[in-house]
Amino acid sequence: MRVLETPLRDVKLVQPQRFGDSRGWFAEVFNQSTFTAAGLPAHFVQDNQSFSVKGVLRGLHYQLGRPQGKLIRVLSGHIWDVAVDLRRESPDFGKWAGFHLKAQSSADELRLLWIPEGFAHGFLVLSDTAEVFYKTTNLYHPAGDRSILWSDPVLAIDWPLEALDGIPPSVSPKDALGKHFLDAELPPVEVAHLV
Repeated sequence: MRVLETPLRDVKLVQPQRFGDSRGWFAEVFNQSTFTAAGLPAHFVQDNQSFSVKGVLRGLHYQLGRPQGKLIRVLSGHIWDVAVDLRRESPDFGKWAGFHLKAQSSADELRLLWIPEGFAHGFLVLSDTAEVFYKTTNLYHPAGDRSILWSDPVLAIDWPLEALDGIPPSVSPKDALGKHFLDAELPPVEVAHLV
């Protein structure tokens, strides 16, 4: 397994080793010992899977009180996945990074994205359909559920909207009411990180 750095501190691309021949391939996508040795979390409590059609934009989601780290994998299709650092004590506070994540093919490496607690997350579906699977480090906590507007002008995320051929992204009513970054209720400063 390879763990690759990204432009955002603590967000990682994970590339499990793939073993294949003319019959197909096999990969160990998660192994507690391997993840621990690589400095990644090895304790997940919930698995989620979504199916979306082209142009669906989900996010930018995060939780207060019980934040979730997410290990994201695309099972089918192609998405552009975004992480936004909401950790006030981080040098990357308010910065974002986007990643093309695709289903495994013979030409593409198997890639997962690790987004730790303290980040907002969202994605845009670029293929006709996409299935996204992700493991979380905490259970869903409806009372702490928050959303930042995907088109927030301060964050100025460069979503690849040109791939939608002029059709605006499809967002849920909840996400359409997301807060602007400067008005959003953000996670408190983690005292442990400041020591």
